[in-house]
Amino acid sequence: GFYELIAERIALPPTDENAMMRGKRLEDEAIERFEKEIGKKVDTSLVIWECDNNPSIALSPDGFIGKTEAVEVKCLDSSRHVEALVTDMVPGDYEFQTLQYFIVNEKLEKLYVCFYDPRLQFKDFFIITLNRKDLLENIAKYTEYQINTLEEVEEIVKQLSF
Repeated sequence: GFYELIAERIALPPTDENAMMRGKRLEDEAIERFEKEIGKKVDTSLVIWECDNNPSIALSPDGFIGKTEAVEVKCLDSSRHVEALVTDMVPGDYEFQTLQYFIVNEKLEKLYVCFYDPRLQFKDFFIITLNRKDLLENIAKYTEYQINTLEEVEEIVKQLSF
Protein backbone atom coordinates (compact mmCIF):
# COMPACT_ATOMS: atom_id res chain seq x y z
CA GLY A 1 0.00 0.00 0.00
CA PHE A 2 2.93 2.37 0.63
CA TYR A 3 3.91 2.68 -3.04
CA GLU A 4 0.26 2.80 -4.11
CA LEU A 5 -0.21 5.90 -1.93
CA ILE A 6 2.76 7.55 -3.62
CA ALA A 7 1.58 6.56 -7.10
CA GLU A 8 -1.92 7.94 -6.40
CA ARG A 9 -0.33 11.33 -5.73
CA ILE A 10 2.09 11.53 -8.66
CA ALA A 11 0.70 9.41 -11.51
CA LEU A 12 -2.22 9.69 -13.86
CA PRO A 13 -4.99 7.27 -12.92
CA PRO A 14 -4.78 3.81 -14.46
CA THR A 15 -7.15 2.80 -17.23
CA ASP A 16 -8.95 -0.51 -17.52
CA GLU A 17 -6.45 -1.72 -20.16
CA ASN A 18 -5.19 -5.25 -19.58
CA ALA A 19 -1.75 -5.04 -17.93
CA MET A 20 -0.16 -7.58 -20.30
CA MET A 21 -1.52 -5.79 -23.38
CA ARG A 22 -0.36 -2.44 -22.00
CA GLY A 23 3.13 -3.79 -21.41
CA LYS A 24 3.35 -5.18 -24.94
CA ARG A 25 2.00 -1.93 -26.41
CA LEU A 26 4.58 0.20 -24.59
CA GLU A 27 7.60 -2.09 -25.12
CA ASP A 28 8.70 -0.48 -28.40
CA GLU A 29 8.50 3.01 -26.87
CA ALA A 30 10.64 1.85 -23.95
CA ILE A 31 13.26 0.37 -26.29
CA GLU A 32 13.35 3.64 -28.25
CA ARG A 33 13.90 5.57 -25.01
CA PHE A 34 16.70 3.20 -24.06
CA GLU A 35 18.42 3.64 -27.43
CA LYS A 36 18.13 7.43 -27.19
CA GLU A 37 19.38 7.68 -23.60
CA ILE A 38 22.12 5.03 -23.72
CA GLY A 39 23.12 5.48 -27.35
CA LYS A 40 23.14 1.77 -28.23
CA LYS A 41 21.11 0.09 -30.97
CA VAL A 42 18.94 -2.74 -29.67
CA ASP A 43 18.11 -5.77 -31.79
CA THR A 44 14.46 -6.63 -31.14
CA SER A 45 14.28 -9.57 -33.52
CA LEU A 46 11.97 -12.30 -32.30
CA VAL A 47 14.44 -14.96 -31.20
CA ILE A 48 14.67 -17.72 -28.65
CA TRP A 49 17.93 -18.11 -26.77
CA GLU A 50 18.68 -21.65 -25.65
CA CYS A 51 21.25 -22.68 -23.07
CA ASP A 52 24.22 -24.42 -24.72
CA ASN A 53 24.11 -27.21 -22.11
CA ASN A 54 20.35 -27.76 -22.12
CA PRO A 55 17.98 -26.51 -24.85
CA SER A 56 15.06 -26.88 -22.44
CA ILE A 57 16.46 -23.85 -20.60
CA ALA A 58 15.48 -20.96 -22.84
CA LEU A 59 14.40 -17.33 -23.00
CA SER A 60 12.99 -14.87 -25.50
CA PRO A 61 14.78 -11.56 -24.83
CA ASP A 62 12.98 -8.26 -25.26
CA GLY A 63 16.13 -6.99 -26.94
CA PHE A 64 19.85 -7.56 -27.14
CA ILE A 65 23.05 -5.76 -28.06
CA GLY A 66 25.41 -8.35 -29.47
CA LYS A 67 26.01 -11.38 -27.27
CA THR A 68 27.13 -9.57 -24.11
CA GLU A 69 24.27 -7.14 -23.37
CA ALA A 70 20.49 -7.44 -23.29
CA VAL A 71 17.42 -5.36 -22.50
CA GLU A 72 14.38 -6.40 -20.48
CA VAL A 73 11.42 -3.99 -20.46
CA LYS A 74 9.02 -3.62 -17.54
CA CYS A 75 5.91 -1.46 -18.02
CA LEU A 76 4.43 -2.09 -14.60
CA ASP A 77 1.56 -0.40 -12.84
CA SER A 78 2.55 2.94 -11.36
CA SER A 79 2.96 1.69 -7.78
CA ARG A 80 5.37 -1.06 -8.87
CA HIS A 81 7.25 1.42 -11.07
CA VAL A 82 7.61 3.78 -8.08
CA GLU A 83 8.73 0.88 -5.87
CA ALA A 84 11.53 -0.04 -8.29
CA LEU A 85 12.51 3.62 -8.60
CA VAL A 86 12.63 4.29 -4.86
CA THR A 87 14.36 1.03 -3.91
CA ASP A 88 16.63 0.99 -7.00
CA MET A 89 15.90 -2.73 -7.23
CA VAL A 90 14.11 -4.99 -9.67
CA PRO A 91 11.01 -6.23 -7.80
CA GLY A 92 11.60 -9.67 -6.30
CA ASP A 93 8.97 -11.41 -8.39
CA TYR A 94 11.08 -10.66 -11.48
CA GLU A 95 14.38 -11.92 -10.01
CA PHE A 96 14.19 -15.32 -11.67
CA GLN A 97 13.28 -13.77 -15.04
CA THR A 98 16.28 -11.43 -14.96
CA LEU A 99 18.63 -14.21 -13.85
CA GLN A 100 17.36 -16.37 -16.70
CA TYR A 101 19.08 -14.05 -19.17
CA PHE A 102 22.44 -14.88 -17.58
CA ILE A 103 21.65 -18.57 -17.19
CA VAL A 104 20.71 -19.01 -20.83
CA ASN A 105 23.44 -16.81 -22.31
CA GLU A 106 26.73 -17.53 -20.60
CA LYS A 107 28.37 -14.69 -22.57
CA LEU A 108 25.93 -12.10 -21.24
CA GLU A 109 27.70 -9.61 -19.00
CA LYS A 110 25.06 -6.89 -18.58
CA LEU A 111 21.27 -6.76 -18.48
CA TYR A 112 19.53 -3.41 -18.67
CA VAL A 113 16.12 -3.61 -17.00
CA CYS A 114 14.13 -0.68 -18.36
CA PHE A 115 11.14 0.60 -16.41
CA TYR A 116 8.64 2.68 -18.36
CA ASP A 117 5.34 4.18 -17.19
CA PRO A 118 4.19 7.23 -19.17
CA ARG A 119 1.46 7.87 -16.58
CA LEU A 120 4.13 9.37 -14.34
CA GLN A 121 4.85 13.04 -14.83
CA PHE A 122 8.52 12.62 -13.89
CA LYS A 123 10.87 9.63 -14.01
CA ASP A 124 8.57 7.81 -16.39
CA PHE A 125 11.65 5.93 -17.62
CA PHE A 126 14.70 4.61 -15.79
CA ILE A 127 17.13 1.72 -16.02
CA ILE A 128 18.51 -0.68 -13.44
CA THR A 129 21.65 -2.35 -14.74
CA LEU A 130 22.45 -5.89 -13.62
CA ASN A 131 25.98 -7.22 -14.05
CA ARG A 132 26.88 -10.91 -14.19
CA LYS A 133 29.80 -10.46 -11.78
CA ASP A 134 27.39 -9.25 -9.08
CA LEU A 135 24.96 -12.15 -9.52
CA LEU A 136 27.22 -15.20 -9.78
CA GLU A 137 25.91 -16.89 -6.63
CA ASN A 138 22.25 -16.53 -7.61
CA ILE A 139 22.94 -17.53 -11.21
CA ALA A 140 24.56 -20.75 -9.98
CA LYS A 141 21.72 -21.43 -7.51
CA TYR A 142 18.95 -20.94 -10.07
CA THR A 143 20.82 -22.86 -12.76
CA GLU A 144 21.11 -25.84 -10.43
CA TYR A 145 17.45 -25.52 -9.48
CA GLN A 146 16.37 -25.55 -13.15
CA ILE A 147 18.56 -28.51 -14.02
CA ASN A 148 17.27 -30.48 -11.02
CA THR A 149 13.67 -29.61 -11.85
CA LEU A 150 14.08 -30.66 -15.48
CA GLU A 151 15.70 -33.94 -14.43
CA GLU A 152 12.80 -34.60 -12.07
CA VAL A 153 10.30 -33.84 -14.85
CA GLU A 154 12.09 -36.26 -17.20
CA GLU A 155 12.09 -38.96 -14.54
CA ILE A 156 8.34 -38.61 -13.99
CA VAL A 157 7.71 -38.60 -17.75
CA LYS A 158 9.67 -41.86 -18.05
CA GLN A 159 7.64 -43.41 -15.24
CA LEU A 160 4.37 -42.37 -16.86
CA SER A 161 5.33 -43.43 -20.37
CA PHE A 162 4.11 -46.76 -21.61
